[in-house]
Amino acid sequence: MHPILIRNNVKILGEGSQVIVFAHGFGCAQSSWKFVTDAFLNDYKVILFDYVGSGDSDLSQYDQRKYATLEGYACDVIDIIEALDLTNIIFVGHSVSSMIGMIAALQMPEAFKKLIFIGPSPRYLNDRDYIGGFNAEDIEIIFEHIADDYIAWSKQLAPVVMNSPFKPELADFLQECFEATNPSVALAFAMATFKADYRDKLKNLEVPSLTLQSSNDIMAPLSVGEFINKNTPENFLVVMKATGHFPHISEPEETIREIKDFIEDISLKSASDHLYAS
Repeated sequence: MHPILIRNNVKILGEGSQVIVFAHGFGCAQSSWKFVTDAFLNDYKVILFDYVGSGDSDLSQYDQRKYATLEGYACDVIDIIEALDLTNIIFVGHSVSSMIGMIAALQMPEAFKKLIFIGPSPRYLNDRDYIGGFNAEDIEIIFEHIADDYIAWSKQLAPVVMNSPFKPELADFLQECFEATNPSVALAFAMATFKADYRDKLKNLEVPSLTLQSSNDIMAPLSVGEFINKNTPENFLVVMKATGHFPHISEPEETIREIKDFIEDISLKSASDHLYAS
């Protein structure tokens, strides 16, 4: 087996020829996609992986300097694409993986067919007229809490970001994902995420993209989804009925439907009242 596939714990599933790569967000691993992947196995080839430092990746390959920025994580994506000789892929990225996927697509546009962003943000920090959802003090407190007691912080965070109070088992699942991440790796990933600013890169994206925006997401408010839609060529915005930052866990059926509609161009052919083209 190729060493990159071992390093990133790559799994290849499905019956189809069209490749879909699912990329997990902060504090998670490929297991976070388990509620949606079965719906794609009959018609697509599904690629799952863990970023170095997450899940069952090879932690010995973790390089703090490399992964101090999102470009380091984009290298993982490109390495997997090259190791598997992939072309014309559909990339589905959750949260920070949306921008990681964009970075990879800017570096290697010929490999990408479509990008799907779930709860994306090019910048989490507020900046004049830009509302990212956090001020500098908020972010510093997050870093302090992760450094002081990552497990306690994750227990507080999971139900808030899941925002599915009638399904507490989902917050429990998310908390287990968080707790499986090495605290020092989590802190470095959080710093790379919350200090990032990729707003000026959006205009350079040539690959068609979809922004899936939850209707009430504390991590990525609607203003961020609208900003991405307005500033990214060929981007489409769908405001979902789902709430919280993890619609692929809390509302998998809606998430699956919107992904498939975009892949198959169904939404683009009909005037849906929740779809906005940039």
